[in-house]
Amino acid sequence: MTQVLENLSSREYPGRVIIIGQDKSGDNDVIIYAITGRSPSSQARKLELEEDAIWVSPTDEDALKKGNIDLLVYPAILFVPARGIAVSNGKQTSDIGSHLLKGQNPLEILESALSQWDFEPDEPIFTPRISGCVLSGKGAALSIIRRHSDGSPSRNIYEVPLVSGRGMMVATYRGENRDPVPSFIGEPVEVEIHKKRADDMAEAVYDALEPESGKRDFRVAVACVYSSKVSAGQNEIYIINRE
Repeated sequence: MTQVLENLSSREYPGRVIIIGQDKSGDNDVIIYAITGRSPSSQARKLELEEDAIWVSPTDEDALKKGNIDLLVYPAILFVPARGIAVSNGKQTSDIGSHLLKGQNPLEILESALSQWDFEPDEPIFTPRISGCVLSGKGAALSIIRRHSDGSPSRNIYEVPLVSGRGMMVATYRGENRDPVPSFIGEPVEVEIHKKRADDMAEAVYDALEPESGKRDFRVAVACVYSSKVSAGQNEIYIINRE
C-alpha cells in the first residue's frame, strides 16, 4: 500500500471518496474522486469525461437497474470555466456548479448550494452526501451531510487549506466492510499529494484502494484532476476504470 495514503488504504470499504488539495509544486489545485462498490449495481459503473464534466455512467444497464439509478448516475466533477470546479457523490454537483457562478467564498458556496440536500435515502445505511469545490484563486472547501440519530440531517462544511503537497479527504463510509456500513465520522483527514502528474496520482489512489490478500476488490474507478493555477482553465485529467 502507498504509505502516504495510509488514511485511505487503511479503509477496507470507504464507499466514495473526495480529496482536494495542491500538488507539491504548488502550481496545481488537485481534485480526486474515487468510487468503491459492493453491490452489482454499484460496480456496474465507470467514470467518463464528457465536455465540461466527469460523469458516473453505467457499464451494465441491467445490473444498474437493480439499484437506485438516481443515486448511481450523476456528474461527479463539474468544470465551471473562469470560476472553479465542483465535485460530489451525487446530483448535487450541478447545484454546486451553479452556485460557483454566484458566490465569492467556497464555504458560502457549499452552504447555499447544499441547503436543500439531505443524506441519501438508502435505508438502513443513509449514505452521507459528500461534496467539495475549488474556487479559482479563492480557496476550497469540503462538506459532508450525515444523518443524526433522530433522523435529521447533520451538515458540516470545512475549509480546505491549499498547501503544497497536502490534501484533505472525506469519504461516505468509515471503512469497515459490515452491515449496515457505518458512515464516515469526524472531520476531513489529511493525505499527502506526492505525485507531480495527474496520472501518477490517480494510480497511487487506485493502488491504495487495493484490498489485502484474500479480500474482495471493491474498486470501481478513480478520476484525478490537476488544475493549473498558472494557466487558467488548463486541466490535466486522468481516469482509471476497472471494467
